[in-house]
Amino acid sequence: MIKDKLKKLKDDKIFKLPPVSDGPCEAELILNGKKVINLSSNNYLGFANHPELIKSAKEALDKYGVGAGAVRTIIGNMTIHEELDKKIAEFKKEEAALTFQSGYMANLGVIQAVVERGDLIISDELNHASIIDGVRLSRADKAIYKHSDMEDLERILKEKRKEYNNVLIITDGVFSMDGDLANLKEIVRLAKKYKAYTYVDDAHGSGVLGKNGRGTVDHFGLNGQVDFVMGTLSKAIGVVGGYIACSKEARDYLLNRGRPQLFSTTIMPSAAAAIIKAFELLESSDEYTNKLWDNANYFKKVLKDRGFDLGNSQTPITPLIVKDEALAIEFSKKLLDNGVFTSAIVFPTVPLNTARLRLMPTALHTKEQLDKAANIIYNVAKEMKII
Repeated sequence: MIKDKLKKLKDDKIFKLPPVSDGPCEAELILNGKKVINLSSNNYLGFANHPELIKSAKEALDKYGVGAGAVRTIIGNMTIHEELDKKIAEFKKEEAALTFQSGYMANLGVIQAVVERGDLIISDELNHASIIDGVRLSRADKAIYKHSDMEDLERILKEKRKEYNNVLIITDGVFSMDGDLANLKEIVRLAKKYKAYTYVDDAHGSGVLGKNGRGTVDHFGLNGQVDFVMGTLSKAIGVVGGYIACSKEARDYLLNRGRPQLFSTTIMPSAAAAIIKAFELLESSDEYTNKLWDNANYFKKVLKDRGFDLGNSQTPITPLIVKDEALAIEFSKKLLDNGVFTSAIVFPTVPLNTARLRLMPTALHTKEQLDKAANIIYNVAKEMKII
């Protein structure tokens, strides 16, 4: 069975293996033994190799050791984990927060815990795979609304709200494949109107949008008005893990019923210490987010001026639309041969015939690096008759 499935991937020319990086995640890195410009990482702010985060992690290693030793609800709950939760809640301007082993685990753990039979989940059709899987694990019914279509969302609420005990509206804050934003103000308004709960996956908004990178909810001025705000600690924050920002009551409940809290060891204390330092850096200065946006806006303009279709991105995520799956993969391979590493995103990650390269400029890049990458992308695209 697996042999046949693997053969089909190869026959369709969409099979790929992950490259091997030798060294830290920087603007340029050694990939498969070759120096390349990195346009594929989520290390938006450069925190993954920031010296102050490394210093904090090393200090925590000496104090706490390399692992927590147990799940959080037994003996894996250290002072550094409690400090981290408080720091996240303070930064996000929410009542409380709870960390998970990853953003994926946060979505799986929270969604299945807060809804049950007799409830309804209403989800945007382009929500992240971890949301989709979390919805599947729950016992609630589900309904899908057209991407960012508030009329369709209200139609579902009108038709179905009265049939269910609780309704949970779930959306990405920033949609990871296109870089566009959810219409959070309207979602919150509709939720209040129809007495529904709200859940925002802010994996790509935390550290990027809002004051000092406080996220999509802060960007729209909705602090305290979204019931569950999920974020990752592995993208802009640069380390590992995920979290949910919520009410204190919800946090207490999730400590007891969020299955990753009960059945998976807590994140490493050294990681927790590095994450705390990352939030301290964000609180102290907006230089990191400003540099990210300056580079992103610059890079997008250079590519648009060359005639590329970058979709409807409103964030540093830069989708270069190719459409054909096999062509996108071949484009990515040729770019790597020429010194630029990009990610080809194809079905089923995105709908069929919407394949693209997802380009990720960061605060680490120089304008010279971005110009060089844009020139290589343009020349290879011309050679392949993509533009």
